[in-house]
Parts: sequence; C-alpha cells; structure tokens
Amino acid sequence: MSTPEHSPLGKSTIYADRYDPSLLFPIPRSGKRAEIGVGEPLPFHGVDIWNAYELSWLDPRGKPVVALAEFRVPAQSPNIIESKSFKLYLNGFAQERLAGADALAAILARDLSAAAGAAVGVRLSDASARAHAVTDLEGELLDTQSLDIDDYGPPEAGYLQAGGDIVDEALVSHLLRSNCPVTGQPDWGSVQIRYRGPAIDRAGLLRYLVSFRNHNEFHEQCVERIYVDVMARCAPQRLGVYARYTRRGGLDINPFRASEAPQDVPNPRGARQ
Repeated sequence: MSTPEHSPLGKSTIYADRYDPSLLFPIPRSGKRAEIGVGEPLPFHGVDIWNAYELSWLDPRGKPVVALAEFRVPAQSPNIIESKSFKLYLNGFAQERLAGADALAAILARDLSAAAGAAVGVRLSDASARAHAVTDLEGELLDTQSLDIDDYGPPEAGYLQAGGDIVDEALVSHLLRSNCPVTGQPDWGSVQIRYRGPAIDRAGLLRYLVSFRNHNEFHEQCVERIYVDVMARCAPQRLGVYARYTRRGGLDINPFRASEAPQDVPNPRGARQ
C-alpha cells in the first residue's frame, strides 16, 4: 500500500549500493488534497523542486563520479515520492558503472516519472559548479515583529485576514516548521508569500505560519494547505507560495504553488540550505 506507514520511513534500513528502482515509494496526493478541499481541476499550478547533493556513480573504468542533481516533479502528478525512498534509490547508483551523466539522467527521468505518474525533469551539474549560489527568497521579512505567540498547532487559518488598499508584495518568514507524519522528525523551512490583493495582516500571517510548528504533514502538503488557506481567507487576485526546506539525507524539497502558471520557477539555494 502507498501510505506513509508502509514506507521506509522510521524503519531500520540496509543502504544498498546497487541500482534498484523498486526502492522508490510513491504516495498519492489525493488523500491530503481532499482534506483541504482540493480536487480536479487543481486550483493552482506548481512544481516540487528537489536538490540532491549526494549523488555518485562509477565511470566505465571504475572511477567514482559525483554530481549535483535537480529534479522537478509537477504538481499535477498523482503521486509524491517519499524522501527516504528517494535517498535510498539515489544511493543505489554508488557502485554502478555508467557511460556518463547523460545516461544516468535518462535512467533517473524514466524511474522518477514512473513513480510520480508524470514527467519529471532531471538536470545534473558538476559538483564544482556555482549553479547553487546562496540567494535567499525575495521579500519583506515577517520575523522581526514583536509578538506574543502561544499557538503551535494545528494550523489555524483564522489568523489570516486582509483588507485595505491593493498591494503587490512578497512576504518571507524563516519560522516555518512542521513534522514528518511518520517519524515526527522536524522539517525546517523558509516560505515566501507573493501576492497581489488587499494587504495581508502581517502579524496574523506570522501567527498562522508558526501554528504549523507541531503539525504533521509532508512538505508538499503543507505548502498546498498554506496556499488554500491564504486564498480562502485573504482573497488575493494573484498568489504564489514557495517554501525552501533544509536538506535531510542529502536532499532538500522545495514546493511551489501559484494561481498563475509561471514561465519558470527559480531554484535559489537559501543560506540555511
């Protein structure tokens, strides 16, 4: 069964070093989306951007090769890929001899697309490349507000409110934290709310984001919940939610959801990543 409790999360694991696509564990998005009232057609566009920092294989002569990898899983895919299974799968290439990066990228795209149920973009880059220069999310920081806060979950959309003049702005917080729904391990992230519409109350928005602190949900699901709640409570004309999570096991997950289809979603590596 493709439910979190049947995944490799929280279980003792043998870290194989040979290629095995069966290690990938897909989890349907539909269940959690139903909880927040999201069905088909989706009310947003988006992508989940994964960065892998621990990818290695052998060249035809047996010398190890390392690379950085970027994976783009479309939000319309029916499944997410559980992160520990993703890590185990990538580690399986460590002792595989491959013709080169292009050959590996083709294998990765094929297997990940099969698991996600939609075409997954794959890009490999040299480990010495500066493609992931540190660039934090753009926007005004919410975290310096002087506030009394005593609500750490479950997420409380009632804090969200907006009104007054129409503004076009981006707001950022580094205080997003949620927990793995299986192991309870914390997931730490930064989040950007970019919107056009009535001005969102900043104190309420920060209280709302902090109320995820003890919430158990995967990264992708948290971002979709934030998007749905802000859209419902604040009624922006245009909305984008982008979370950049810190890595675990050599992987970071960065979900993006927006009311308008973007031409491209940047992949800035935050200072905490």
